[in-house]
Amino acid sequence: MSNTDAHKISQINDCRIIELQRNRHDNGSLTAVENNAESLFDIKRVFYLYDVPGDSERGGHSHYVAQELIIALSGCFDVTLHDGHTERKFTLNRPYRALYIPAGIWRSLDNFSSGAVCLVLTSELFAESDYVRNFDTFKALTSEKLPR
Repeated sequence: MSNTDAHKISQINDCRIIELQRNRHDNGSLTAVENNAESLFDIKRVFYLYDVPGDSERGGHSHYVAQELIIALSGCFDVTLHDGHTERKFTLNRPYRALYIPAGIWRSLDNFSSGAVCLVLTSELFAESDYVRNFDTFKALTSEKLPR
């Protein structure tokens, strides 16, 4: 773990959509995500959300260390990000586009379409101590950060 808390340095502009390689064939398409020199981070954990009611919200946290790639495998949903100063919303609806979120950024997911499946690739194994689940605590952690 770094001595620098990512909440003090991560900015909303660090978050971005990454186009994953699409391999199109007559019988369907394939996208692979691998750990290699071109990856933003080594993937240590994979999980997915599904059967989320359209009026529900998921996420509602930030991480001290974990970085994430979020992908809409099926359907669509919105991801709202906050760096302590600025908020930005992304709509994910293509399985070959991943939203990169560095540590120190608050995220919430909502507006799930029927049948939506959200895949999350993370740089860390699960550790409750890596989560900030209270927005007021998050705001305190980001209060010294200067907006860019």
